[in-house]
Amino acid sequence: MGWVIALQDITQHNRLQEQLTFQAVHDTLTGLINRREFEKRLEQFIFDAQKDKTHHLLCYLDLDQFKLVNDTCGHRAGDALLKQLSNLLKPILRQSDTLARLGGDEFGVLLSHCPVDKGLEIAESLRKTITAFRFSWEGQIFSVGVSIGIVCINEDSGSLDEVLSHADAACYAAKDLGRNRVQLFQADDQDTQQRQGQIQWASRLQEALDKDLFRLFYQPIVPLEAENEGMPHYEILSRMIDAKGSLIPPGAFIPAAERFGLMSKIDKWVIRNTLAWMGDQLKQQKQPVFCAINLSGASIGRDDCLNLIRTQLEKHQVPAKNICFEVTETAAIADPDNAGLSFMNVKQLGCQFALDDFGSGLSSFGYLKQLPVDYLKIDGIFIQEIANNPIDQAMVASINNIGHIMGLKTIAEFVEDSASLDILRQIGVDYVQGYYLGRPEPLESLNSVKVMPR
Repeated sequence: MGWVIALQDITQHNRLQEQLTFQAVHDTLTGLINRREFEKRLEQFIFDAQKDKTHHLLCYLDLDQFKLVNDTCGHRAGDALLKQLSNLLKPILRQSDTLARLGGDEFGVLLSHCPVDKGLEIAESLRKTITAFRFSWEGQIFSVGVSIGIVCINEDSGSLDEVLSHADAACYAAKDLGRNRVQLFQADDQDTQQRQGQIQWASRLQEALDKDLFRLFYQPIVPLEAENEGMPHYEILSRMIDAKGSLIPPGAFIPAAERFGLMSKIDKWVIRNTLAWMGDQLKQQKQPVFCAINLSGASIGRDDCLNLIRTQLEKHQVPAKNICFEVTETAAIADPDNAGLSFMNVKQLGCQFALDDFGSGLSSFGYLKQLPVDYLKIDGIFIQEIANNPIDQAMVASINNIGHIMGLKTIAEFVEDSASLDILRQIGVDYVQGYYLGRPEPLESLNSVKVMPR
């Protein structure tokens, strides 16, 4: 019987190894090629084109109106939409082509040995298929579009970063020209297109700042153990209002704010308003709350941001221990030394820090020792399918265990069903957050206190 058990162990080990190998190059949600493998293949295309004078095309797809589905119905609906679209797009492509999910609602297509005319035809087929698709979720019907940027890969192509940058520019040109269209990158008019886009988006964002067209929302963060119960714990979220009074979700305006250097101004707006609201809570409602405020990479290490936090804490008499700043893992590891120093400066005021989207990087645990954080927010990619995925369960358990060994509290976001909640409770995660526990709501709806812009 011993050899039977040994054979079973070997078989199980091989299956696990195959699954890990597959996941290394595929997106866990859609099963498509992931960004890392896509860029590896793209780099080979660039090398072949420059060496052998072959001709290929890169298509960069960014869905239009996808955020509406996520914000209206939750991430599970958004995931279902991405899966369905992936299955629709694959049959349109040739056997030699590559379809990848690059992250969020972005896809990439590599068209091997493809002339421009044929590539434009394929891209238009992709666009029409997405536009004609109707997504149904709990009685609601949604339609989405897609902006597609196309770049030629030939002997004159530059580096990988340059080709990706050109694809990004073409895609944003498609958006600036009205969205849901295909745009071929032309080096001659790149500057004009970028300048038009910058003027349009920079103007809209600056106007929103000047005219107080941002709004604060909150989402509860719920403790799983009685020992963690205390004052209400909320993450503060931002929304922008357009000319028609409709709310624009952060996924739509934050990339533009980062692109045009306005993210730090938005961070400051959020800090001022949140602390003003918290101060009013203490004065008028006698209700202390614990708030987590997102801080972008653009604000890390800035003296003006540190000074603003200090002055606003004093102005509104908010206990610093009731504030936690959330910084994404990606932003922190971009410059871990600077991030560590910035964290320490803010923590000296008495505030706390959370590392958001933790686990998304390859060396997460390695640099964690350099960052003086108090909370780990586990990357939602490990939470969304945790009820059905033992590897995700193992990853979350590992992050939770190491976090606790280091004396940190753990938070699981994107919790959207009871099964996931039960597993997270069994694992021992400290806090949970997600649509199952509470959707984002206007901050002022918590009570009658109005949020003031200054």
